[in-house]
Amino acid sequence: MTRTDENITMTSGEFAHLGEGSVAYLRKVSSDDLLGRFPNIGEIAPGLELWALFAANGQPILLSDARDRALAGAMENDLTTVAIH
Repeated sequence: MTRTDENITMTSGEFAHLGEGSVAYLRKVSSDDLLGRFPNIGEIAPGLELWALFAANGQPILLSDARDRALAGAMENDLTTVAIH
């Protein structure tokens, strides 16, 4: 059997942009974590449990108190979502 698969090598720059503009991940987060990771996020009450949609590069796209609203936001922006546990 002859194998025709080739190894594809990506540069670190190409890998960093993988999924950009098309893939997002959904994750349940606390507002305390967001304040720590994104100090410029603005006013947000501490101790809230939220659903966050992040771009493939980790930048926040939207926050919601309901998972289905966060998923709807992804669909409105034509993003394929993956869940992070």
